[in-house]
Amino acid sequence: MNNMNQMMKQVKKMQAQMLKAQEELEGKTVEGSAGGGVVTVTISGHKKLLNISISPEAVDPEDIEMLQDLVVTAVNDALTKAEELANQDMGKYTGGMKIPGLF
Repeated sequence: MNNMNQMMKQVKKMQAQMLKAQEELEGKTVEGSAGGGVVTVTISGHKKLLNISISPEAVDPEDIEMLQDLVVTAVNDALTKAEELANQDMGKYTGGMKIPGLF
């Protein structure tokens, strides 16, 4: 019975640490870019798009499709980095396990 109580304390401690790590992720940001930096996006650790920056040289009215591709590429780059950040931060507590809905 004592082992069970000790295990429950450890689980509660791990839950508290993971909750704190999730809260800290919201305050962290990552940046993705495309086209050599002509399009950059900033995403929070919770994968919320915060900002898009487009340099004037990326805007060609004759080639809107290129700009759209650059935005998609930059967003995907930032999302990948946000996922890596979450895995890195949360992996400290999960031991690399993928826990659905956690992040």
